[in-house]
Amino acid sequence: MKNTLETRLGLFFAIILIAGAIIIEMIGGLDFFKTGLHVRALFKTVNDLKVGDPVKLAGVQIGRVENVQITNNAVEVAMKVYRHASVRTDSKASVRFLGLMGQNYIYLDLGSPDSPLVTLDGATLTSVEQPDLSSMIAKLDSTASSIEGLSKSLGGENLSKALGPLTDFFKENKDRFSTIVSNFQIVSTQVAEGKGTVGRLIKEDALYTSALDAVTNLNTTLADARSVVDQAKAVVTEINEGRGTVGKLVRDDTLYQETTEAMTNAKEILQKVNRGQGSIGKLVNDDTLINNVKLTLQKLDKATEGLEDQGPLSLIGVAVNSLF
Repeated sequence: MKNTLETRLGLFFAIILIAGAIIIEMIGGLDFFKTGLHVRALFKTVNDLKVGDPVKLAGVQIGRVENVQITNNAVEVAMKVYRHASVRTDSKASVRFLGLMGQNYIYLDLGSPDSPLVTLDGATLTSVEQPDLSSMIAKLDSTASSIEGLSKSLGGENLSKALGPLTDFFKENKDRFSTIVSNFQIVSTQVAEGKGTVGRLIKEDALYTSALDAVTNLNTTLADARSVVDQAKAVVTEINEGRGTVGKLVRDDTLYQETTEAMTNAKEILQKVNRGQGSIGKLVNDDTLINNVKLTLQKLDKATEGLEDQGPLSLIGVAVNSLF
């Protein structure tokens, strides 16, 4: 290829185009030419977040980070999001990792469906702090060191020293442990042969039979109780329908009306008696009968005074004359 002026100009413009494409990609690619809203969020730490890192809404990229600066003891992250993105006023922003290579991005949640959408520039979103990856790695490193130290302390001579007192204890009480094992074997043999209380419970079915009889009796009792309840329901039904003596007393008001009339009549009779009407009223309120009875008794008393001196016929005549 000839090294002509046209060739050198072509290479120069190609290099310019490649450099321009790289610069555009570094500042956000074609997002630089798109219109959008400018929002921000304040964080305590952004974990190496850089300008140009993506902004995602529920995992979908909707913009990029425009600026990261410290202000008022906090890190302010300015973002540019597409106008068609449904960012709501209660959406929360957090810094997350794309992978283990250290690339970060801003994650926005969907927010509440009832909250209004962000439509004006300069809106501030609520931020959520995420655990620092470096601190998590440091904690994991510390945990691994602790596990390594524990494994070293349990290995070799240290393990034998730790288990030494336990081994000595078993050696000193070897005979006791042998006796305990022997007794356990004897007990287990007796249980297997059906001897003793536990053996009988396992081998014999007497307890099962008794329990089955008890359950059967209980079922019979429940059946009888159901029969009694059914009869009671039938009696209550008859009473509600006004059948039988009790049903008529409950449902029919004839007895009530007759009782009311009887009480009314009794009241009227008592009123007449109090007013002196009728024979009983006159007996109760009029003193004439009492006076006549008294007078008659007085006459009888006078007539009996001469009974001793008179004969039977004379006595009858005196008594008649005294009365009349």
